[in-house]
Amino acid sequence: MKTLEIFAGPPRSLPGRRLDMRSPITRGKTSESASAPASMKEIVELVRDARAMTAIKQQIRFCATDDGGRIAVATVGNGPPLLRAGHWLSHVERDARSPVWAHWLRELSRGHTYVRYDQQGCGLSDAAPASLSLEDWIGDLEAVADALGLRQFALFGMSQGGAIAIAYAARHPERVSHLVLLGTPVRGKLRRDGTAEQQEEGEVLLNLARIGWGRDNPAFRQVFTTLFMPDGTPEQHHSLNELVRLSTSPENAVAIHEALYQLDITALAKAVHVPTLVLHAHGDAIIPFEEGRHLATLIRSARFVPLDGRNHILLETEPAWAQFLTEVRAFLGDGADVAGASEPLSGASRLTRSELQVLGLLARGHQNAAIAATLGKSEKTVRNQVSSILSKLGAHTRAEAVARARDAGIGTPCD
Repeated sequence: MKTLEIFAGPPRSLPGRRLDMRSPITRGKTSESASAPASMKEIVELVRDARAMTAIKQQIRFCATDDGGRIAVATVGNGPPLLRAGHWLSHVERDARSPVWAHWLRELSRGHTYVRYDQQGCGLSDAAPASLSLEDWIGDLEAVADALGLRQFALFGMSQGGAIAIAYAARHPERVSHLVLLGTPVRGKLRRDGTAEQQEEGEVLLNLARIGWGRDNPAFRQVFTTLFMPDGTPEQHHSLNELVRLSTSPENAVAIHEALYQLDITALAKAVHVPTLVLHAHGDAIIPFEEGRHLATLIRSARFVPLDGRNHILLETEPAWAQFLTEVRAFLGDGADVAGASEPLSGASRLTRSELQVLGLLARGHQNAAIAATLGKSEKTVRNQVSSILSKLGAHTRAEAVARARDAGIGTPCD
């Protein structure tokens, strides 16, 4: 193993493969059923997540390649390593503050050191190599795992990252203790036995990326955002639109999509012999559900879990997210559970899920107009919900409800 040299400095745009880990740099709901009461678990989780919202502190290291290029690697949490294989929709610095990705960091770092990295050409990492391929992406993962000195670890891959994780597990079974795959394709869009219409759809999406990826107007990127998160809030859609633009260049986005559309990991999947959990949402519009079933058939050691949802990126307010966490924690042997906890805020059990969302934003200092914009409601609806919240909590004023919520750990003033 190479001796590690401590340094700090900006990344340079140079290609490369093998990495040395360098000094850390520390950086800092809503498919809703309006009339359904919030469960005790949801109330406790709201408190827990509100406390964690401002406590996501990660370390970002730049991993230097032999010829001077660098990849950004972020770690958060403590415990056995859980390494997420890279995917193109990633920016390790911004993800910690994103309404799309923050809940992933909070939950997957519970009881684990959760490791993420930006593949070359994305996020904080250096520019991509002249050509992109599955081999390049596998090399990134191999280099990061080696640089961190991970002898054996749980490996998580979603979407593109799932294909990379499968290839790594097939090549290095002795280093992968558990393999978790979410929304993972076996074959790219242009390699499946689809209809002519589906093939044409793939070409249209490639052309949209070529034309509109880098424009200030998000209209073109909104097509991708809607496919990834059809149930997302306006705030989440706006955040993902920006992430799509910032995560990679238009040229790299096209190159990545072209490589993914031609992907076929059938042989690699058959070569995987480590404990594997395959999860896939029924209505996933990015990777068809049939691909998940096919993948679980190819990997002999796999257990398949269908998820009740249609978002490719799972939202923290949908049932599929809770199901995902339960299955993954059981698979990894985690004991995290909030069942049986006492009610953290008197009267909170009478609130609906929708009202819990509003209360959380109230406690963070948002006014009605901002809450309405965030949740995609009218101001009148928010005003009525605030009145209902005050009544159910037995609070005489808005300020009293906010103070009690904050005392219980729900929300903090806006940053």
